[in-house]
Amino acid sequence: MTDILTGRPPAVLILEDGTTFTGQAYGAIGSTYGEAVFSTGMTGYQETLTDPSYHRQVVVMTAPHVGNTGVNDEDSESRKIWVSGYVVRDPAIRPSNWRSTKTLEDDLRDQGVVGICDIDTRALTRHLRERGAMRVGIFSGPDAAGASVQHVSEQPLMAGSELASEVATKEAYVVPAVGDKRFTVAAVDLGIKAMTPALMAQRGIEVHVLPATTTIEEIEAIKPDGVFFSNGPGDPSTAPQVALLQEVLTAKIPFFGICFGNQLLGRALGFGTYKLKYGHRGINQPVMDRSTGKVEVTAHNHGFAVDAPLDMDSDTAFGRVRVSHVNLNDDVVEGLECLDTPAFSVQYHPEAAAGPHDAAYLFDRFVELMNQQKENN
Repeated sequence: MTDILTGRPPAVLILEDGTTFTGQAYGAIGSTYGEAVFSTGMTGYQETLTDPSYHRQVVVMTAPHVGNTGVNDEDSESRKIWVSGYVVRDPAIRPSNWRSTKTLEDDLRDQGVVGICDIDTRALTRHLRERGAMRVGIFSGPDAAGASVQHVSEQPLMAGSELASEVATKEAYVVPAVGDKRFTVAAVDLGIKAMTPALMAQRGIEVHVLPATTTIEEIEAIKPDGVFFSNGPGDPSTAPQVALLQEVLTAKIPFFGICFGNQLLGRALGFGTYKLKYGHRGINQPVMDRSTGKVEVTAHNHGFAVDAPLDMDSDTAFGRVRVSHVNLNDDVVEGLECLDTPAFSVQYHPEAAAGPHDAAYLFDRFVELMNQQKENN
């Protein structure tokens, strides 16, 4: 029955272990499924929703009040909302921001994103921290009456899913350098955010954004000074781009990878990857750059991590490798640096949209790496 005060139909959220939360519909009416994860960001929900890395995930916001700045035409990180579902405690009644062009709920509704509100998101988050990320369903309106845990348990697991090809661009495009062109970079789109090539362009880099199916021949045809692998969704153990990256490393083209790109570098070097219990998502993760001892507050969105030794350099087919960054909350590997090959990566999002800008220097480090390679050649 529709709530008399809010006008919202009933909704129910069911986790695969049977845990159930009842609330009210938020966004589109219907049913949706995905992996339940939580994001600790207090701001930046528009950037979160449009991050392709969240494909097939139902995002629980730990911030209690969501939607108070509405949405605008400038802050989206891709062409659409990618989350499978959205969970908030207290939706804003109306937006209050001079840049707002519509409400968050209108945007969710227009793009068919099913959500739920008026539930105890703190209790849900604590449950996911204790039990781990798991499959979930949200059912609202007429679908709420027929909701069942069986429907949820029939959905595919995130482990073993190859998803980058579903979110990547199908056609190559170019983001021109701002000002004088200094370098050309081939950026393999595995779920890239718009801010990433924009920040490279600001450093005089012409960025050729390429589909996930790109070959080494297509990369070499661009004559790039560097290759970049982006963030993206899915299980890195299923990614076919590992073989491509090994070819890039063999050719000694300077390489920089972030998030999913970091996991693929790890696998290309011979390390394993594993699924975290509940992942890192939000804009407040403390990470230490082990080369400088500096602690950065960083933006994250990942459910998998690289399994590499923290206390020693590793010998690989591409030379020596060290763990360059580490998460101070749980010692998860947050970066890799090749010592004999021009390549490095980080697990977090230096483009920080939304998020702190502590890690923007990594784009400058990429520029330095390409400079060094030019000088050596």
